[in-house]
Amino acid sequence: MLIFRAGAAIFFCVWVTSLSVKQGNEESLPVSHTELSLQADSTMDGKKLAMQYCAGCHLFPAPDLLDKKTWVGRVLPNMALRLGVRKPGEDPYVGQPAGEEKLMRELNVYPETAMLSEEAWEKIVAYYEKEAPEEPLPQKSIPAVADTLPLFKTAHITIGDKSAPKTTMLKFDPGTSQLYVGDDQQALYVLDSQFQLKDTWWVDTAPVDIDFPKNAPPRLLTIGIFSPSEQKLGRLMSLDRAGKSAATVNIQSLPRPVQFSTGDLNMDGKEDVVIAGFGNNSGKLFWYNGFDPSKENILKALPGARRTEILDINKDKKPDVIALMAQAREQVSIFYNLGNGKFREKVVLQFPPSYGTSYFELADFNKDGFQDILLTNGDNWDYSAIAKNYHGVRIYLNDGRDNFREAWFYPLYGASKAVARDFDNDGDLDIAATSFYSDLNNPQHGFLYLSNEGKMNFKAFSTPMAVSGKWMTMEVADFDKDGDLDIVLGSYFQTIGEMTKLIFQGVTSFPQLMVLTNQKK
Repeated sequence: MLIFRAGAAIFFCVWVTSLSVKQGNEESLPVSHTELSLQADSTMDGKKLAMQYCAGCHLFPAPDLLDKKTWVGRVLPNMALRLGVRKPGEDPYVGQPAGEEKLMRELNVYPETAMLSEEAWEKIVAYYEKEAPEEPLPQKSIPAVADTLPLFKTAHITIGDKSAPKTTMLKFDPGTSQLYVGDDQQALYVLDSQFQLKDTWWVDTAPVDIDFPKNAPPRLLTIGIFSPSEQKLGRLMSLDRAGKSAATVNIQSLPRPVQFSTGDLNMDGKEDVVIAGFGNNSGKLFWYNGFDPSKENILKALPGARRTEILDINKDKKPDVIALMAQAREQVSIFYNLGNGKFREKVVLQFPPSYGTSYFELADFNKDGFQDILLTNGDNWDYSAIAKNYHGVRIYLNDGRDNFREAWFYPLYGASKAVARDFDNDGDLDIAATSFYSDLNNPQHGFLYLSNEGKMNFKAFSTPMAVSGKWMTMEVADFDKDGDLDIVLGSYFQTIGEMTKLIFQGVTSFPQLMVLTNQKK
């Protein structure tokens, strides 16, 4: 699933430190890095200033990533506040709930003291205003999409009588052939192989992930607060009504977690758990030794942890962690397992913060024995919610030494998730992709099936039935047990206004799920 990204569009920041300056044999009073910066700012141009003040947190955001209006009217005003540059009487915390304001002040999200002079800030604004395009740059190519899905039979599924679809999770349990459906209205539905409702769990907050360990109850992850928040209300817990399982898990106070992976990271014979604590302005990627909350180990103390996979990527017989980080510092990292619970990070992919990285998974596309990366970027719930020509689906090939190069790109506004599977059983990997943050004026390509035609060529298919939802979640499995892979999509509408816009376009129903049953057999 994907989540709101408050203030993560383009994120300038600096690290404030103290320096000591010696005069003769005496040491002067400490001079702050901010004061030295203010002195130097007057001699620097806008581009150099922008590069100086943003490089501490993320890749330099080139002006052509956004249009003038978005830079000047949306992104830069917020970044000014994050650098302590305010208009007289301006309070950046206005409108925040009391609990959120307290936590944000503790994090110093909007510093009281300016980190650069007003003159320097105006130079930065002038630079972006001059260099940015008048309009968002168009896609360089618009691939043809066949509005038919010959491989799949499509059907809509409605669960209960909810006023609006708010599906936050889809996960198939192969042991019971049941589909678990998380809902942002505090519900967890359990459907059978015919997609009939068999059970309902009422939970404290929205479910976002679940797994199905052997000889133990399912373990459910809930996010806490779905909207941007600093509050740590997420929870990882066992689904056990009787409460009699010896393997019961109940880990609380998690920072808006969105996904978890399990494996024996320290190779002590016990299962460990890695949790992606997305957070908001604060968050972390961390793991618990043996699911014990008193044995926490932090892999990365930054917000935006989105998804992880655990596998021995360098083939040294130790499980490594591969992680996607979103928010400002967008990157894919490999945490190589050094043994004894220690890891070494290698950043293998980096992106500017407006890219909106949203999902990744590992797959061997060229069959060379090394794991490649399939990645989507299109998260557009931020200060720059415009059409971006660099949003889409990408394949990065591994050179055998965990260096990755982009080998394929499919432009797709608002791309949110893509999975690689052999759907047509021809021996190569096809792709199923969703676009959750797409323009509602053109919603028909919210789902794409990309058939692998060989040599990094993919043919795109869709269905008019996709217009009835905003497809945030996707699960792939052989639901009907006929030997091929089917797809289920879950819809999430943030507001009634989004549904109203589609009603004016002729949409008459809003199901929670769309089932694509594979007809290959």
